[in-house]
Amino acid sequence: MLRLATIIGLALLLLASLSVGAADLGAQDDGGLFLMLVSRVPRTAAALLAGAGLALSGAVVQLAVQNRLVEPGLTGTPESAMAGLLAVTLIDPGAALMVKMIVASLAAVVGTGGFLILARHIPRQDPVMLPLVGLIYAGILGAGVTAVAWSTDLLQYLGAWQAGEFSGVLRGRYELLWVIALAAVLLYLAADRITLLGLGEDRARSLGLDARQTMLAALVLVAVMVSATVVTVGALPFVGLVVPNIISRWRGDHLRANLPWIALAGGLAVLASDVIGRVIRWPYEIPAGAIFAVVGAAIFLWLLYAAPAARSDHG
Repeated sequence: MLRLATIIGLALLLLASLSVGAADLGAQDDGGLFLMLVSRVPRTAAALLAGAGLALSGAVVQLAVQNRLVEPGLTGTPESAMAGLLAVTLIDPGAALMVKMIVASLAAVVGTGGFLILARHIPRQDPVMLPLVGLIYAGILGAGVTAVAWSTDLLQYLGAWQAGEFSGVLRGRYELLWVIALAAVLLYLAADRITLLGLGEDRARSLGLDARQTMLAALVLVAVMVSATVVTVGALPFVGLVVPNIISRWRGDHLRANLPWIALAGGLAVLASDVIGRVIRWPYEIPAGAIFAVVGAAIFLWLLYAAPAARSDHG
């Protein structure tokens, strides 16, 4: 029943995303086929891929730091990616999109690695302490990036990377997001190792896992997925926090079994936010990041205070 509802919901969202927009498909000479292929289909695919990537990244980060209140946005990953983008924009403004993503990914690995090193020294008795430290860490990185952007007159670029919106997605400008699909496959293959990592470094080592190697691989996958999203559509807050928590409450902690559901739920959540942002002030648009930030904050508060539901046996 739930799977049927999910399929119907996905079909309705896809139909809405392909149909809704400032331009009328019926008014086009070719019946809207060109508009569909150049704008609507790429935009829909971008929303699904970006949501899936951020949700998967959140699940990995939560296991890596053993804290469900942490997401890439609280480990400085997007801010580090923006710092990399800012650097490559200053050094080589005409660099290819792939070059920008590689530089952003390297910067994101360094920034997230810095948080993981910091997290080793944070007491774990209070689960809220680590997210608070992450919030401060991300805030410091964000302030540094803003200061550099302001002094170099690149605040408009920074605003685009922070916006989290899909109005500029066109054919030829979103394909970089397909790297998320490849990263998701690699993540699925490494899911059992990352699950062991969630038991803690000492216990993972006692079970024969090379914890540092696994942590580095997970870190690289997270950095690539977040950087691809930031480069293409900008940062989308709360996706990596809310979606993995909802799936975990529903299905338990079997990461390999949960990954497809996390990816699907993340994609649907971002696509729904994008559709709502398009219709709420039609023909103008509100960024999907702003829509999901409002809804995600409310869901996050509910997750903090609601008692965990009884888990079903999903293997």
